[in-house]
Amino acid sequence: MSNIYTCIDLGTDTIKVITAEKINDKYNVLARVSHKSSGIKDGLITDIKKASISVKEAIDEISDMLGFSIDKALLTINPNDVSIEMTSGKVNVILYNEITGNDIRNCINNAIEKNLDDEYELITATPICFKVDDEESIFDPKGMKGSCLEAKVVLSFMKKELVYRMLEVIKLAGVEIVDITYTTVGDYYAFKDRKKDNDVGAIINIGESTTNVSIYNKGIMIKNKKVPIGSYNVDKDISYIFKIKNSESRKLKEKYATSIVGDDNSKETTTVSFSNGDMKEISKYSITKVVESRVREILNLAKKEIKNLTNRKIRYIIITGGLSELADFSYVVQEEFGFVASVATLDVMGIRHNKYSSCYGSIIYFDEKLTLRGKSYNMISRENIIKLSNFQNEKEVNNNIISKVFGHFFDN
Repeated sequence: MSNIYTCIDLGTDTIKVITAEKINDKYNVLARVSHKSSGIKDGLITDIKKASISVKEAIDEISDMLGFSIDKALLTINPNDVSIEMTSGKVNVILYNEITGNDIRNCINNAIEKNLDDEYELITATPICFKVDDEESIFDPKGMKGSCLEAKVVLSFMKKELVYRMLEVIKLAGVEIVDITYTTVGDYYAFKDRKKDNDVGAIINIGESTTNVSIYNKGIMIKNKKVPIGSYNVDKDISYIFKIKNSESRKLKEKYATSIVGDDNSKETTTVSFSNGDMKEISKYSITKVVESRVREILNLAKKEIKNLTNRKIRYIIITGGLSELADFSYVVQEEFGFVASVATLDVMGIRHNKYSSCYGSIIYFDEKLTLRGKSYNMISRENIIKLSNFQNEKEVNNNIISKVFGHFFDN
């Protein structure tokens, strides 16, 4: 039996949507969309109507790819002004009965109920470990026998006003939100491994206008800070220095610049059309010099925030976000952080770009949360599963026909 999930990432520059299917503990991307966003700034909703139209267009696009309409989804959002608390929960279990997913849910809910606030909305409730009677440090107590179940839980909250504006946007787009999490939580789950699950580390996500720095301890986000600078600042620098439009400066950054000046880019040039209509040759060296300066500033600001957020020894730093896809980005990272840091590589069929990491990882996070609580969930109906299967079979048949008809051209 497979589980199918859809996740929406409300980005300042683009709205990302991914639909993935979990089969035998593997997540296969069925479709993905990166759609230009509107009405969103610094990860916050500035215009509900414009933002909802952008989301609706993205949902319609991915629905066309799948062959049916998406009406349920996860939502991943920037962690703005997050409040994080550690608490505990406790429930009694009938003596010698096996602990079930219901017991775990009730225990976590007990921890949540003691910390609810009228001004803040709960976003995540992550158990650190459980205790069954006198046995401690248990990560999954399902199936164990005991009379008392306790849990240490990390709760995170955001102001209701911010969250409700996002939910209103999604609702107007015709989609029901099943669960919410943070972009950096998605990043962690997209790149985590067993070693990171036992260490203290940091996630740096360089977004369009902001950079999020999150500290993780044993796989749980314990602190977060937003730095008001991102990839758009690189575009603005290029636009200002060379007096060209922002749209043109972005193309230069993505297609021509590298992250660090080297001998190989000292003589190459490209022709650029300026806002006044003039054409001019610009050297790769001069563009890269501008890019490198701002990239180093972003990384240094993130480094300072890591030091401000924790005194603990950082065992790993993962850097993601669209800017991290720039050529030679890893060389700058190593110079600024050393070998403790690495540039994330999202090596997943269909989404081999770091801008999708938050969306993809949020699906994994949601699925693992369900597993711990002993639940299973499908975001599409049985009818739509059949439609999806028929749609995929039809595409496969069409591809086979194309291959048979035109195959000899490729063979030759």
